[in-house]
Amino acid sequence: MHRGVVYALLAATLFGASTPFSKILVGQMAPVMLAGLLYLGSGLGLLTWYALRSLFSRGEKTSGDRLTKSDLPWLGGAILTGGIAGPVLLMIGLTLTPASSASLLLNIEGVLTALLAWFVFKENFDRRIFAGMVLIVIAGILLSWDERPELEIPWGALAIVAACLCWAIDNNLTRKVSASDAVQIAGIKGLVAGSVNLSIALALGYSVPAITSIASAGLVGFCGYGLSLVMFVLSLRHLGTARTGAYFSAAPFVGAVVSLLILGETPSTVFWIASALMGMGIWLHLTETHGHQHTHLPLSHAHSHRHDAHHQHEHNFPWDDNEPHVHPHEHEELTHSHEHFPDIHHRHKH
Repeated sequence: MHRGVVYALLAATLFGASTPFSKILVGQMAPVMLAGLLYLGSGLGLLTWYALRSLFSRGEKTSGDRLTKSDLPWLGGAILTGGIAGPVLLMIGLTLTPASSASLLLNIEGVLTALLAWFVFKENFDRRIFAGMVLIVIAGILLSWDERPELEIPWGALAIVAACLCWAIDNNLTRKVSASDAVQIAGIKGLVAGSVNLSIALALGYSVPAITSIASAGLVGFCGYGLSLVMFVLSLRHLGTARTGAYFSAAPFVGAVVSLLILGETPSTVFWIASALMGMGIWLHLTETHGHQHTHLPLSHAHSHRHDAHHQHEHNFPWDDNEPHVHPHEHEELTHSHEHFPDIHHRHKH
């Protein structure tokens, strides 16, 4: 299985598994307070990991792919849309919309992510990928359809759709910096988003929960938001936005399975139908093949790599032949043909 697929499914598993635990915690504090603590736990945990990794490696293997000044506008836009605006809009929507309707509408994120990637950022797709995305999204909708939604007032629904659009923009902007250190990217996003959301909660007058609830939220946030986002960024690097978003749409299925295990729920007929649809959608993506003659334009960037067909360069520093390794490097123009995904080296036009 392609490593990008593994990263995407791990991201979906971690995020999906966190949903049932978040449902338990939301009964102990206000939703906006929980959102802040989840993001803050993610940011603090990842930045601690980043600092320890840099300390023990002495910066030798982690400095090359750090964020640069040119990455900051993309990362800033991702934090503003996905880490701040998205959660606030979701909280507004939840106050006006039934929970069943909200769960249903949140599945729009995957659709909007793919549409933006395909038609705004010009990422390649074909009928097989489109069909797989449709099946996965339908499966997510079925899993969320606990009861028929009644949207008498559309403002709450519009707020949730706007939140999904914010996260879709976030996903596409994050792809622009996905060659950089995934731990650093996810850590900064979590720390900034968590601080802002927590400040909003305190400004609204919500009380600080018990220390045990704070610790639990931080742990859930580190795993379900932090580590999940690291895996998501790594998948963006290898698969592109739309395909990563499609695999990540499996998260509702994982959440449903975990709910069955820890909450003792009984699977319904809808659950098995959704499972079959999601399985078919993922199979369509796993069996995708895309190859043609293409030209790589000159490119300079830094990321972990091996000296393969795309990395035939000299080193202007002492190198011990260890791979993979990280350092800024340049790609010369290259024309060849092979199967590929729209990863960081294959963002060409068709």
